[in-house]
Amino acid sequence: MTTLRTAVPGVTITETGLLVPEIADVLAGRLTDLDTALGGGMGKSLTSPQGQIASSETEIIAEMQDKLLCLFNQMNPDFSAGRFQDGIGRLYFMDRIPGRGTLVTAQCSGAVGAKIPAGSMAEDIRGYQYLSVNEEVIGSSGVVDVVFQNTVNGAIACGSHELTQIYRAVPGWDAVSNAAPGVQGNDVESRAAFETRRRQSVSRNAKNVDAAVLAEVLAVPGVVDAWVWSNRESVTVAKGTTAYPVKPKSIFISVYGGANDDVAQAIFTRAFPGVDFNGDVSVTVEQREGYEPPYPTYDIGWLRAVPTRVYFTVNVERSDTLPADAETAIRQAMLTTFNGEDGKNPRARIGSLISVGRYYSAVTALDDINVTSITVSLDGNTWHAGVTMGIDQMPTLQDSDIAVVVA
Repeated sequence: MTTLRTAVPGVTITETGLLVPEIADVLAGRLTDLDTALGGGMGKSLTSPQGQIASSETEIIAEMQDKLLCLFNQMNPDFSAGRFQDGIGRLYFMDRIPGRGTLVTAQCSGAVGAKIPAGSMAEDIRGYQYLSVNEEVIGSSGVVDVVFQNTVNGAIACGSHELTQIYRAVPGWDAVSNAAPGVQGNDVESRAAFETRRRQSVSRNAKNVDAAVLAEVLAVPGVVDAWVWSNRESVTVAKGTTAYPVKPKSIFISVYGGANDDVAQAIFTRAFPGVDFNGDVSVTVEQREGYEPPYPTYDIGWLRAVPTRVYFTVNVERSDTLPADAETAIRQAMLTTFNGEDGKNPRARIGSLISVGRYYSAVTALDDINVTSITVSLDGNTWHAGVTMGIDQMPTLQDSDIAVVVA
C-alpha cells in the first residue's frame, strides 16, 4: 500500500477547538512537495509556473480549511447560523419565526364608545396596508391607541404621521395617525434574535419565575418585545427611568405586539397564582384543564409598551473621499443595527440601555467614512453616550431622527 506524504501541515483537533495552519506554512509545504516531486533544485519563485501552481493549490486548501472552521463553529450556539442554528433550536422545541410585518401604534379618533374590530384596515402614504391586531374601543377622550401590523413582512419603514388613511370604513371611526414611527418588521428572525430567544427559552420550563413569564410571552406570535419584573415589597415601587409605579406584591409585564388573547394565555401559563397585575390591558382567561363548565376565570393584566422615539447624531469628518451617498448609507447602517438586523446584536429593547458604542462599528465599516462621534437622545435636545429606556417604553427609530453632521 502506497503511503502519501506531504510537507503541508495538517489540521489539528484539540480540546480548545480546531487549529488550522497559517497560509504561509501551507504555501511553503506545497512548494516543498513540488520540489520533491521534481527531484529537487526547483526554483521557488511565486511568479514561476510551479510557483503559480503552488499558490493556487494553497488558496484551495485555505478555503477548505476556512469552511471546516465555519462548520465546527456551527456546533456552538454563540456562532451558529441558518440551518445549523435551526437544528440547535429544535433541541429546545423552537422554530425560527418566519417573518413579521412592521408594527405601528396609531391614534384612532371618532365617536365615544365606537368599536374598532381586530382586522380593521388602514393605509400609509406609500400604499402599504395595515391590519389592527386587537379590538379596541374609543374612550371618553375620543381617541384610542390601536396597534396595526403591515400585511407585508419585512423591514418596511413607517415614519411618524405616515399611517393616515382609513382603508376600510368602520362606523364611528373617523381618523387615524401615528405620533411615533413603527417598529420595523423582518423577512425572517435574525441570528441574534433567535439566539437571544433560545437562551431565554430555557426558563420556560420553570414556573413562578419572572424569566419563565418573559420567555413564554416572547414566544407568542407577533410579540416584538417584553419586559417582566415582580415587586416583592409591600409598597409601591417606582421602577425604571420613567419611575413607573409597580403595585405592591404584583408582577409587572410590559409587552409590545401580539394578540391580547394569546398574550393573556402565555402569562396565565407561567405567572404565580393569585398575583396582582399592572398595566392598561386586562383579559379574562378560563381554566379548562381539570374542570367542567362553568369554568373558573381569571383576569390577566399587562402594560402595552408605548413606542418612544430615539434620536441619534452622527458626526463625520469632511474629506475629499467622502461618498456622495454617505448620509443615506450611515442612516441605513444605524437602522440595521438598531433593529437587530446586523447579525451581531438583538434589537433595541424595552427597558434596555442604548449605548452608542455598538453603532460605531456599523458606521466605520462603511468605506471612506471617518466617524468622530455618535450621540443619542430621547428628546432630540439633550445628548448622551447612552440612554436607558423606561420599562414602559418600546424604542423606535426612523430616518429623519438620525442627524448626520459633516464637519
